[in-house]
Amino acid sequence: RLFYEPVTTPCGHTFCLKCLERCLDHNPKCPLCKEGLSECLAMRKYCKTVLMEELIARYLPEELTERRKIYEEEIAELSNLNKNVPIFVCTMAYPTVPCPLHIFEPCYRLMIRRCMETGTKQFGMCISDPVKGFADYGCILEIRNVEFFADGRSVVDSIGKRRFKVIQHSQRDGYNTADIEYIEDQKVQGQEYAALLVLHDSVYDQAYMWFNSLKQALKNRILSHFGPMPAKDPDPQANPNGPAWCWWVLAVLPLENRAQLPFLAMKSLKDRLNGIRRVLT
Repeated sequence: RLFYEPVTTPCGHTFCLKCLERCLDHNPKCPLCKEGLSECLAMRKYCKTVLMEELIARYLPEELTERRKIYEEEIAELSNLNKNVPIFVCTMAYPTVPCPLHIFEPCYRLMIRRCMETGTKQFGMCISDPVKGFADYGCILEIRNVEFFADGRSVVDSIGKRRFKVIQHSQRDGYNTADIEYIEDQKVQGQEYAALLVLHDSVYDQAYMWFNSLKQALKNRILSHFGPMPAKDPDPQANPNGPAWCWWVLAVLPLENRAQLPFLAMKSLKDRLNGIRRVLT
């Protein structure tokens, strides 16, 4: 392919920016002469090679237009948040709950970088499944900040957004992807809503008492990782994912992933509240 966004390494070799980044995911050395590029990685600043760009624009304008078109099509495909959504297979994630991640595997370095490049800043999180590779339900995470280190590792600060169901499992460039559909709570009215309000307030008070009964050292650890318990919602149906405090409690409770997964799939807030009550009791 024609050079696209050409960059030149300190050792004098020119590569497409995306190609160089993918090589450095696996080995912090120049792909051509094997000179160490750790300083480049630490700075995360790649300056485009202006002369190369100008030569290509002047003498290969048609090829450059075609090359740009291919790149834009790839970005559009990667920006789709319904089809081939990148899936990080790791831990349970919940709407509104922070989820800090340590990224070191090459495939996930590529995945996170693509999420940033496309501007979506979003990817799916699922727990693993011994048969399918990853579970049928998960949560979309939104990247709030990425901190890169000299050896290529990074720490990603993300937060849960929406729940989803996996329609089709697939892979792309070494990481998992999925076609997904989003899940929302079903709303109730009248007497059902009045009963839901009573249940909601009762389980909230029970969860609040449980958290305050914990030893101070454990409480401090929970607070530093997840933040304080969200306040009670005046209308528990205002958010399509239900009240934020429910997800906070589920994230904090000492449950196995397999026991937590059904809560993510529930479309009934009443069922979720009753489930939390059972665990707390």
